[in-house]
Amino acid sequence: MSATLVLLFVIALFVLIFAMAGFKVVKQSETMVVERLGKFNRQLSSGINIIWPIIDKPRPVKWRYVTEYNGTKYVRFVDRPRIDIRETVYDFPRQNVITKDNVNLEINALLYFQIMDPVKAVYEIENLPDAIEKLTQTTLRNVIGELELDETLTSRDTINTKLRLILDEATNKWGVKVNRVELQDINPPVEIRQTMEKQMRAERERRATILEAEGHKKATILEAEGMRDAEINQAQGRKQAQILRAEAEAEAKIKVAEAEAKSIRLISEAIDQSAHFDPAQYLIAMKYISTFEQLAGSKDSKTVFMPYEATGVLSSLGSLKELFEGADKKVKK
Repeated sequence: MSATLVLLFVIALFVLIFAMAGFKVVKQSETMVVERLGKFNRQLSSGINIIWPIIDKPRPVKWRYVTEYNGTKYVRFVDRPRIDIRETVYDFPRQNVITKDNVNLEINALLYFQIMDPVKAVYEIENLPDAIEKLTQTTLRNVIGELELDETLTSRDTINTKLRLILDEATNKWGVKVNRVELQDINPPVEIRQTMEKQMRAERERRATILEAEGHKKATILEAEGMRDAEINQAQGRKQAQILRAEAEAEAKIKVAEAEAKSIRLISEAIDQSAHFDPAQYLIAMKYISTFEQLAGSKDSKTVFMPYEATGVLSSLGSLKELFEGADKKVKK
């Protein structure tokens, strides 16, 4: 009886272990490739899955891990039964590449990829991470070898895009999708960096000299334009002043002429119409009188000027005297 119980206990324990070995829990964003008797059987999805122990066995895949110790990075490959189908980033160590103009550079790259077909990732390539790393290194050397130093330093986006297209096409057979490739650091030799610094310094000094010359040129142009505008404004001001002065003189002469005409008209009205009064003789006589007053009033003048037709002027003055005396008598009557 005791032997039977022991046998039953052993069988129950074997069944329990067998059942537990048949249960496989796959996490989200992970999968497993199961082989039955060494041949591909199926791909397990996320959740609880049941397999036949002993005859069904997960196929492991190599995975790349990077550890850092005392500032040094160490790469190791581990066999994993579970395949991570999330996007993965690989940080590749620095490597030396040579440009088209024979400059040795140190470049550190990042690669973002994702396993799209786990079956191909297991059966189409023996060591997927190592293959991706070596393919990235050789492709990077080929791409950089087609560019010169200046193009390499200024065309990171172009290099990243070209690398991504080449790697994505090459890894498509392995069931891998390359999403992004990024160049972290591009370090030229010390001599090249010193030369580049001198070149940048000279370029900045040249730009500063050009900007200073352009500023001086613009200042000179603005100063000349200001002087030109000032002269134009002054000329326009003088012109306007002369026009206004001429208009004022013309208006003054018109006023004087109107006043003289009015005075002549009043004198003509005051004098008898029968009297012979010539307004022209009156104006001439008044002009002669004012001219004599100016000549006589000059203190420095010691010469007396007599007009050429003095007799005519005197006769005019006599006629004016008679006219004024006649007008005075009429006024008294």
